[in-house]
Amino acid sequence: MDQKKIGGFLKELRKEKGITQEQLAEKFYVSSRTVSRWENGNNMPDLDILIEISDYYEIDLRDILNGERKKTMDKEIKETVLQAVDYTNTEAEKCHKRVRICNAVGMLVFVIFMIVKDSAFYADYAYVRIASDIAQGAALGIMLAGLIMSSRYGAKIKAFKQRLLKGKVTNNAEF
Repeated sequence: MDQKKIGGFLKELRKEKGITQEQLAEKFYVSSRTVSRWENGNNMPDLDILIEISDYYEIDLRDILNGERKKTMDKEIKETVLQAVDYTNTEAEKCHKRVRICNAVGMLVFVIFMIVKDSAFYADYAYVRIASDIAQGAALGIMLAGLIMSSRYGAKIKAFKQRLLKGKVTNNAEF
């Protein structure tokens, strides 16, 4: 990070906005001397103020930290990036839907278990107790699977599974 370059860029942004150091200082509740130090590269604004500055100038925080505006993406690259984002969002939504379904099924089975446990059938019939206990275990298993799928460990497990499957495909191809 080149403080002098960042300071010069902050000065350029302020002049583009057509305001003085005093006006900028009032905006961010600092002294005009502080603004002068920023623009000379002697000091850097605190991170919270940098974020406010990026919002005020409507510029990316990374651009301020680089001390220059980034080059704009050409239309083709921008469309590709947007397609990639759409694909990622679609995949994430599919995963979230599966997690919601797992949790809903788990909760439904658990509620049914609780109703059966409170009934007279639970005390009178051994097979109802066994089925009820199996249902409780299944419900907890389903909810645990939903929890794992929604955590970062779910992604790690999925990646590990894919590596294993690729390894099997590669090993089978050698024979």
